[in-house]
Amino acid sequence: MAVQYAVSRAGLPGRVSIERWASAAVGGRRAAVTVRFAGAAEARALNRAYRGEDHATNVLAFPYPGAAPGLAGDIVLCAPMVAREARAQGKAVHAHYAHLLVHGLLHLRGYDHLRPRDAAVMEACETRILRRLGFPDPYR
Repeated sequence: MAVQYAVSRAGLPGRVSIERWASAAVGGRRAAVTVRFAGAAEARALNRAYRGEDHATNVLAFPYPGAAPGLAGDIVLCAPMVAREARAQGKAVHAHYAHLLVHGLLHLRGYDHLRPRDAAVMEACETRILRRLGFPDPYR
């Protein structure tokens, strides 16, 4: 696992936490994942280029082409957006980071939330993983 900090590391989770959360999300399988903490401008540019959305988003997941789901990809977390959302939702910022990292890694494993049934399955999986990690249900 590679961890990249393209913004100040102040208040961001460290490598040990990220590895623990990622391990729970990939179900113990070996994974080649890069986690990048980005600023709003970078997150906006990536979201525009890859999703056609002209705004920053909290997390983006990019599976490596040709890789089996869950084995390889990049996760980009928009640090200012994650911090802002955590404050607005009354959540601990590390709990929100854990949730969004798990969410992104589940996307790499092939989960999606475009249809209501798929969203319910993905949210239940996120909640179960986060509970095992000691975090509260992120959807309550």
